[in-house]
Amino acid sequence: MLGISVLGATGSIGKSTLDVLRRHQDLFQIVALTANRDIDQLFQQCCEFQPRYAVMADADAAEQLHLRLQNSGTTTQVLTGNEGLEQVVVLPEVDYVMAAIVGAAGLLPTLAAARAGKRVLLANKEALVMSGQLFMDEIERSGALLLPIDSEHNALFQCLPSNYQQGMAAVGVRRLLLTASGGPFRQHTRDQLSDVTPDQACAHPNWSMGRKISVDSATMMNKGLELIEACWLFDVNPAQVQVVIHPQSIIHSLVEYIDGSMLAQMGCADMRIPIAHALAWPQRIDSGVASLDLFDVAQLNFEAPDFDRFPCLSLACQAADAGGTAPAILNAANEVAVSAFLAGDLAFTVIPAVIDAALSHVPVIDAATLAVVLEADQQARGVAAEFLAANNLLRKH
Repeated sequence: MLGISVLGATGSIGKSTLDVLRRHQDLFQIVALTANRDIDQLFQQCCEFQPRYAVMADADAAEQLHLRLQNSGTTTQVLTGNEGLEQVVVLPEVDYVMAAIVGAAGLLPTLAAARAGKRVLLANKEALVMSGQLFMDEIERSGALLLPIDSEHNALFQCLPSNYQQGMAAVGVRRLLLTASGGPFRQHTRDQLSDVTPDQACAHPNWSMGRKISVDSATMMNKGLELIEACWLFDVNPAQVQVVIHPQSIIHSLVEYIDGSMLAQMGCADMRIPIAHALAWPQRIDSGVASLDLFDVAQLNFEAPDFDRFPCLSLACQAADAGGTAPAILNAANEVAVSAFLAGDLAFTVIPAVIDAALSHVPVIDAATLAVVLEADQQARGVAAEFLAANNLLRKH
């Protein structure tokens, strides 16, 4: 029986993970479930799965959860904050850690899991975006196994040879093709983009995701972050990764070899597929996903990304090329801008301007230590907030 801690259990990836685990209770024992503030959802999950620990990032929410679990007779112990998160990933009975906390908040516990030598199922792309070299160094030092959960990176992992760590040239790989749906505004003009609402941005045509990542998909920042993540996961430079718009989201990514062959991983747009793959690797288990009906799909389309209409992708490419703390600055400013947009305080088309301001004003230096990365993150958040206020970009309710 393999022990697993699920970080971000109440989010879309967390719930999909629990659905797969529910089907394989003979293989996995849930040791810990964590959430930010969703007391009701985590309470229900604890009642069903009876984990040893539950962690809430918010202290008040943790106290409320403790009282509810105590009254229900459940023996789950409630922890709180980053200390609690880090505690439940390093436990000796934990073999796997599903890292599905959204944003920079997931960096420290995910890094702790890597340092502890766990099998890290990485759905939190920000861990690599912010601290790529540091994170990969910890993986190598501890002997941890890093398996990607993002559908695109999991697809690349499945299409690459098992010895790809020897280097792409050594295994005959020419480039990686990272597919993107194009989001809900793929065919919108610039003028149409200026008035979009948070609900419209979160209405992804193919995937069911949380609101923050849905907005990132709509701006195409998500694909930019995934490009940076791919560079670290597979030890390639940004020029070896091409973004391809694929509206159907059937091909999840492709690998091109030097002989002209292209290997693609296909499947339904359901995150339970990469989750099941990573949980069972190198074996396979049932994910609960229906078979892909190729006759229903009928055709597959591909387009080049439009960097003018979606400048966030261009900014991410610039940060990838710059390296150092640039990706951490990019990510932090984006989180500030997306939060303001979701609150109804910022126009959709201003998101890239906020990010550009942070990249222009926060010095990019070598990301030599975690302290340097976290300082760059905080500086970028401050610059982004100051830029919004100074330019009167916040909408009035």
